[in-house]
Amino acid sequence: MQFPFRPVRTAVLLAAAGLALAGCTDSSPYSAPTPESPAPSASSPDASSPDASPSPSTATGSAATTSLTVELMADGEAVTDTWTLQCEGTTPVGQSGAPDPEAACVALAEGGPGLMAESGANVSCTMQWGGPQRATVTGTVEGETVDAEFALTDGCQISRWEALAALLGPATAAQ
Repeated sequence: MQFPFRPVRTAVLLAAAGLALAGCTDSSPYSAPTPESPAPSASSPDASSPDASPSPSTATGSAATTSLTVELMADGEAVTDTWTLQCEGTTPVGQSGAPDPEAACVALAEGGPGLMAESGANVSCTMQWGGPQRATVTGTVEGETVDAEFALTDGCQISRWEALAALLGPATAAQ
């Protein structure tokens, strides 16, 4: 008579594998940073530490400055409008011809200079045309120099434009 060891051995192996996998979660205090909780670096001391001193921008109560010039080409060829936008953090400073200066400052404070970046080379974009408009944006965002071009030539470009619609205006075909 043969004893059925196979089901018992399988159950034991599955239980051991489950325990091993349960130990694979990373409960280490040194886990990778998330956007909500960036990792502290040597150049930026933890604000809760007694040795932390305020950075020059926080010592005076002002945030990183954003200063941009936008040139809009409604027909895609000649510059038809130009305006500037200056922000201290999420707050517009002075007068601006931007379509929605408050929302533009908030978007730039949240997205930073990355909002100006082109899509990566390995990104597939939908083949659609959103209109002839083009815009160039030059200046600084959070102190970083930017020089970007925007158009409505495909889905990726339309998405970039829409992310900055408060700065560039609506992404719609000119009538």
